Amino acid sequence: MEILNLLLQGFSISILPSNLAACTIGVLIGTLVGILPGIDTISTIALLLPFSYGMDSTAALIMFSGIYYGSKYGGSTTSILLNVPGEAAAVVTCLDGYPMAQKGRGGAALTVAALGSFVAGTIGVIGLTLFAPPLAQAALAFGPPEYFSLALVGLIILTKLAGTSMLKSTLMATIGVMLGTIGLDSMSGISRFTFGIDELNRGFDLSILAMGIFGIGEILTVLTESKDQSTIPSLRFRDLYPSREECRRSILPIFRGGMVGFLVGLLPGPAATISSFVSYALEKRCSKNPDQFGHGAIEGVAGPESANNSAISATMIPLLTLGLPFCGGTAILLSGFMIHGITPGPTLITQQPDLFWGLIASMYIGNILLLIINLPLISIFVQLLKTPLHILMPLVAVLTLTGAYSINNSVLDLFWIVFFGVIGFFLRQTNFEPAPLLIGIIVGPELERGLIQGLIISNGSIWGLFTRPLSGTILTLGVIFILYNITRSFRKFAHLGKEMNS
Repeated sequence: MEILNLLLQGFSISILPSNLAACTIGVLIGTLVGILPGIDTISTIALLLPFSYGMDSTAALIMFSGIYYGSKYGGSTTSILLNVPGEAAAVVTCLDGYPMAQKGRGGAALTVAALGSFVAGTIGVIGLTLFAPPLAQAALAFGPPEYFSLALVGLIILTKLAGTSMLKSTLMATIGVMLGTIGLDSMSGISRFTFGIDELNRGFDLSILAMGIFGIGEILTVLTESKDQSTIPSLRFRDLYPSREECRRSILPIFRGGMVGFLVGLLPGPAATISSFVSYALEKRCSKNPDQFGHGAIEGVAGPESANNSAISATMIPLLTLGLPFCGGTAILLSGFMIHGITPGPTLITQQPDLFWGLIASMYIGNILLLIINLPLISIFVQLLKTPLHILMPLVAVLTLTGAYSINNSVLDLFWIVFFGVIGFFLRQTNFEPAPLLIGIIVGPELERGLIQGLIISNGSIWGLFTRPLSGTILTLGVIFILYNITRSFRKFAHLGKEMNS
C-alpha cells in the first residue's frame, strides 16, 4: 500500500506541465532516433546533455529516460519496412518483420510491435516499481564466472536457434567473437589486431556493423536483383491492422517476451539486444510451426519487440537502486544524473523520493504516449513500401551513411559500413545468416571478460568455474543441451540412412 501511495505521489509530479512536456519531447525524439538508421540513442542523449543545464533536474531526467526507452518503439519501423534496423536491438525484428512486409502484412507487424512494446514496457515498469531493491541484489549474485557461463551457454543456444544451418551459424558466431576481440583488451589495456590503426582501439561499433550488414547489404541486394516495383504488395486500410489469428498468436509471445526481457535486463551487458535474440529463440522453440520463422512469423516480431522494451525498464533497476550502469544506455543516463548533481543509489529513494517516483511514474505515462504516437502513424510508415526503389534505396543509403558518420564523426566508420555492407551482401548470396555473426560480436567481449576474471578468482583453474554452484549449474545445462542436439543429429542421420536403404 505504501508503494501505491508513493507511486500516486510520483504521478502528481510527472503530470506537472513541465515534466509532461519533457516526457512528450523525450518519447518523440526517442521514436525518431529509433526510426532513423544510424542515429544512436547514446549519442543523441550525449548531444542533448549540454542543453539540459537550464532545465529542472526531474524534467531533464524524464526527457532523457523518454529518449532511452522510446527509441525501442521506433527501432522496429525500418526493420519491418526496409530490413534496416534503426538500432541494434531491432536487428532480430528484421528476420520476420521484413518478410511480413513483403507479403503485405507490414502494417500488422508494426501494430503488433507497438502493442507488444506497450504491454511489455508496462510489465517492465511494474517490475521496476515493485521489485527494484530485491531484484538488484539478485543481479549482484552473478559474478564473473556466472556471467561467463551464462554468456557461453547463451551463445551456444542462440547460435543453434538463430540460423537455418548449425554449421553455418557456428561459423558466423565464431567470426563474430573474433571481431569482438579487436581493440583494447579490457583487462590489460593492450591493443589487439588493430594493425596500427588508432581508431580500431575502440573496436567495431555495433551500430556500424548492424547498419552495414543489414542496411547497406540489403541495399546492394535490392540493386543487384532486377525486381519490378509491382512485386511490392498494395496495402488496403484493413491490411494495416492484425487479423484475429495474428492477434491470437501474438498474445503469449508478448507476455513471454516481457518476462524474458525483464529478467535479462537485470544482467550486465546490452540487455535489449540480447533479450530480443533470447525471446526469438524461445518463440521458435515454443512454436508448433518453427519452419515459419524467418519467413514472416508474427511471433518472431511480437516476442523480440516486447522483450527489448521490457529489458529497458529492467536496466533502470541497478542504475536507480545501486548506481550501477549495466549497459551503455544507462551509463549515459548516469552522466545525466551526475550533471544535475544527483547520485543514483540506495539513498536516492529515501533522500529524493519525488525524483525517484516521479521518474518511474513518467515511464507509465511515456508508454501510453508512445502507443498514442505510434499507432496512428503506422499507415504513414507503411507508405514507405510504395516509394519507388530508385528513390527509396538512395535515400536509405544517405540516411544510413549520415547516421554512421554522426555516431563518432569518423570517416573510417563510413569505410567500415560499406565494407560490412559488401560482406552482408555476399552472406545473403551464399545463404549464410548474418544474425549469428552479430550475436558473436555482442556476446564475445562479455564472454572473454568473464572467463579471464573467473580464472583469476579460481587461481587459473578452469574447474573452478564448475565448482561454483550457479556457474556450474549453467554450464551443466549447456553440456546437456549440446549432448541432446548431438543425439538428435545422430538419430536424424540414422533415420535418413534407414530410408535410403529401404
